[in-house]
Amino acid sequence: MKKVENNAKTNRRAVAIRLAGYFAKYKFSVIFAFLLMLGSNLFALLGPYLTGKAINAIDLDTGVDFNAVIFYCSLMAAFYVASGVFSYILSVVMIKLSQKIIKSMRKDVFDKIIALPVGALDKMQAGDLINRISYDIDTVNASLSNDILQAATGIITVIGALVGMLAISPALFGVFAITIPLSVFITVQRSRQVRPLFRKRSGKLAQLNGYSEEMISGIKTIKAYGREEKMIEKFAGKNKDAVDAYYAADYLGSLIGPSVNFVNNFGTVLISTAGSLMYLFNMIMLGDISSFLLYARKFSGPINEYANIMSEIQSALAAAERVFRLLDELPEGSADNAEEELENPVGDVAFEHVRFGYDPEKIIIRDLSFEAKAGQTVAIVGPTGAGKTTLVNLLMRFYDPQGGRITIDGKDIKRYTRSSLRAAFSMVLQETWLFEGTVRENIAYGKSGATDEEIRKAAKEANIEDYIEALPLRYDTPVTDGGVNLSKGQKQLMTIARAMLSPAHMLILDEATSNVDTRTELLIRAAMDRLMQGKTCFVIAHRLSTIKNADLILVVKDGDIVERGKHEELLEKGGFYSEIYNAQFE
Repeated sequence: MKKVENNAKTNRRAVAIRLAGYFAKYKFSVIFAFLLMLGSNLFALLGPYLTGKAINAIDLDTGVDFNAVIFYCSLMAAFYVASGVFSYILSVVMIKLSQKIIKSMRKDVFDKIIALPVGALDKMQAGDLINRISYDIDTVNASLSNDILQAATGIITVIGALVGMLAISPALFGVFAITIPLSVFITVQRSRQVRPLFRKRSGKLAQLNGYSEEMISGIKTIKAYGREEKMIEKFAGKNKDAVDAYYAADYLGSLIGPSVNFVNNFGTVLISTAGSLMYLFNMIMLGDISSFLLYARKFSGPINEYANIMSEIQSALAAAERVFRLLDELPEGSADNAEEELENPVGDVAFEHVRFGYDPEKIIIRDLSFEAKAGQTVAIVGPTGAGKTTLVNLLMRFYDPQGGRITIDGKDIKRYTRSSLRAAFSMVLQETWLFEGTVRENIAYGKSGATDEEIRKAAKEANIEDYIEALPLRYDTPVTDGGVNLSKGQKQLMTIARAMLSPAHMLILDEATSNVDTRTELLIRAAMDRLMQGKTCFVIAHRLSTIKNADLILVVKDGDIVERGKHEELLEKGGFYSEIYNAQFE
């Protein structure tokens, strides 16, 4: 148990240190904020002292020293105004500072997500990643702009109030000190119990967001199969888990403030009682009792505030821990020593005894070897789950094989930087991806600095030009929400136009015609033939009619190549290829 607590403290300390690192980037703003905070608190702490002086200027026997009362009250008003001005400027500075830090943190998280290997991203829910870049960072932001400021201000107030009370009456402070250990004990003990609950709360919310994102993206399928009630039932369960986690954390956290407040109120009773007795015996002046009570309230206030904001601080630390855990993931290529750039490749590609499994314990590809000469079109066919798309993942180095090697122009692809390797390929995938922008911008994504003439030529070759010209704003028409305003075929044609625009020397087509009708497929085949000229092409296809002219057809089954050759040769063999080809036309 003690080891777990020590680990929690170490993690908490590490998180705090890393957050401090973000503050260090803006040290001048931090120093300015500290000076403002110091000035604001010092002016505010002089108020109780001046209050006592003003009250002491009133004597029942000698009368009222109006000059003294006016002087002390005017000075007190000036100090409180100065404190308020400093406090306002401090709030503005802290809001700007927190926004700069959060902007930097959010950029780091997004950059990390982009830099992560595909293998790591495949194991993470999209909703969980979105939760970290939005909710978790927003939670940290709220703590930076409010809670940390309150905590830092509270420290100065506590120290100043302590000095003020000791200066007025050490004896009265001894009475007040009876309640201090109890307040601290309640705060520390409750905070220790609350901390893991906030960590659990963040985790449950991430699960809920992940499930919600998954269901929303598949809403059409859910409705088509009439599974709304089942999905609602599952959502209700996850929603209840999140609500229960929130309630447990907030309930226990909310008990801290009232408990500490009760102890502080009891301390006020003790001070008032002891102060009254001391006044009767002329051991203290009435104004000093008033000042002492005000300082006692100032001393207790931050402790009470600390108790109230502790739940938020714990929530922020739990959120920051989740953010930093993501930032600590190793980026893609972190173990590589590749420095060579792949420039102007000829296009000779070879798989040499490649062995691979997404899980090293479950090998998918056992011993795969084949060679694609420059300018050849290699088609990869086979049943679902045979390992066709896996070959593309290996070729693009989304994953690395556990054995064997893949070469381009006779060199192991591990020698090339991943960015230059991937720049040598253009891709058209079964899952179309369009971003929020114009039609022109989506097509131009295939080539940096593409001209309007090149974009129009690519659209024409992809047989989507007529459709674009019919749009209200033609090439300036917005593509919204991943292309919901386009049909699947139109989206696929647009990604094909993007590939046509790319200057890459090698081409990957993964079920590229799966989302277009037969007529459109015939229209783009001629364009594809032009696109493939002079390029090494890898075509993954279920429609075997689209690969009749391939230079080499690899028939993959259970991770191995069971047949290879040209279309006519494979049909003559009457083997597995012949079976699946004839099955499509029976």
